[in-house]
Amino acid sequence: MDPLCGFGARLIECRRCPRLVAWREQVARERRAAFAAEEYWGRPVPGFGDPEARLLLVGLAPAAHGANRTGRMFTGDRSGEWLYRALHRAGFADRVRSEHRDDGLRLHDAYITAVVRCAPPANRPTGAERAACRPWLEEEFGLLARVEVIVCLGAVAYAAVLRLLDDRGFTLPRPRPRFAHGLTLEAGRLTVLCSYHPSQQNTFTGRLTAEMLDGVLDAGRRRLGGALGYGTGGQ
Repeated sequence: MDPLCGFGARLIECRRCPRLVAWREQVARERRAAFAAEEYWGRPVPGFGDPEARLLLVGLAPAAHGANRTGRMFTGDRSGEWLYRALHRAGFADRVRSEHRDDGLRLHDAYITAVVRCAPPANRPTGAERAACRPWLEEEFGLLARVEVIVCLGAVAYAAVLRLLDDRGFTLPRPRPRFAHGLTLEAGRLTVLCSYHPSQQNTFTGRLTAEMLDGVLDAGRRRLGGALGYGTGGQ
């Protein structure tokens, strides 16, 4: 069995955080009216993408009616629409949209995960919940042996990635730079890039534009040598 498949099979059985378990399952039972006919995933959400990826994207947590519904990271909500369009434009995704976990979408040289794997109330996991989920991110990172560039989608992801790299002995600058969109940090053999999270509060207000997100992914692509397996373009 692919180690990442075995990892995912164990992950989806996790019940470490009672508040998150209760919330994800409540949302899956009650459902949003627009999705009333669908069967929600309602479990921890595994990472998604190319197991040989050199680009790793780290978000915050599944959305209640997005990944908690579809079972795939950044799928089924506006944040995901933004992210997958940008991944397609950059050549990391073979199509513009991610609709559900069995739609056939493929990522090339990219893998998407999150700091917390269960949908949190108000999209705000507690510090204790982030700590409880940290071993999953650590194990998953260990299985992604070819990663060269990490894109942190938001300040929480940035903090989690810095802690992960520090614990693994990567060379990090001191003092640590504060999170900022477009920040680039060299950590030994890895490059860390930062972007505002593609949440509606950022995209609707113009704090994050498509051009800004493209800029971060293009920087990642350049560090990986430029051209990728899927053609760029497409809206």
